[in-house]
Amino acid sequence: MSGRCSICGDLLGPDDLVCPTCGAERDARRDLMARVRRCPRCGYRGEGVGYFSRPGHVAILIGSALFTYGLGGVVYWLVRRRHRVCPRCGLGWEHARRGSATSDEGEDGGVDEDGIALPAGGGARRVLGVVAILTAALLISLGIVELNMVLPAVGGAVGLAGAASFWWGWRALQGRRQALMTGLQRRILLLASEKGGTLTVTEAAAALDLSLEAAERVLISMDDGFRVRSEITPEGLLLYEFPEIQHRARLEEETGT
Repeated sequence: MSGRCSICGDLLGPDDLVCPTCGAERDARRDLMARVRRCPRCGYRGEGVGYFSRPGHVAILIGSALFTYGLGGVVYWLVRRRHRVCPRCGLGWEHARRGSATSDEGEDGGVDEDGIALPAGGGARRVLGVVAILTAALLISLGIVELNMVLPAVGGAVGLAGAASFWWGWRALQGRRQALMTGLQRRILLLASEKGGTLTVTEAAAALDLSLEAAERVLISMDDGFRVRSEITPEGLLLYEFPEIQHRARLEEETGT
């Protein structure tokens, strides 16, 4: 199983017993806890299963394929094939609590690391929009081939509805991503307070269980050159400084509180 080093945050392969970057021993318990979660709907505790391992999802796949000449089934499978769900109740495993909910998908929203409700990701609306657009394209094509003007008219209406549904879902996805980013920024600020007002990308990645790229994106999004600023040390290290937190830490040292 893959995981991340608890010291430097670097990616570990399934067979790595020590981190190839810093040499730290692999934290097997941390890897297990990253996979074992608790379903907030039914209380199941364990690992998620593949989305299409549930008969109900297979039935939806078959139905969407039958009524859309196979196109809907293909789109549905492509969108959901990598998703995992609770084996007991079928809730999307992105909502299962470690507790975190960091996936962009989902209709139920879920909660973040601090228990704050997240907006829905609009996944079903985007899937419905794509299916409707493909169906519209099929109807228009059939109408042109058979010289039936009713089919293109119906296809146009279905296409407009599909485009509206996809746009609605896309806007929901952007709102969810922004909410997730806001939550990560809040956790970065708390971590910076613990570290005295300076952070590196590696420290943020290891503490927040993020990839180095994700941690860097969060820190860059906060870098406004005023409240958060990046500096290169003489040793060549990239530090993110939080002047307001540093100022408060100095005041506390001076007053002894």
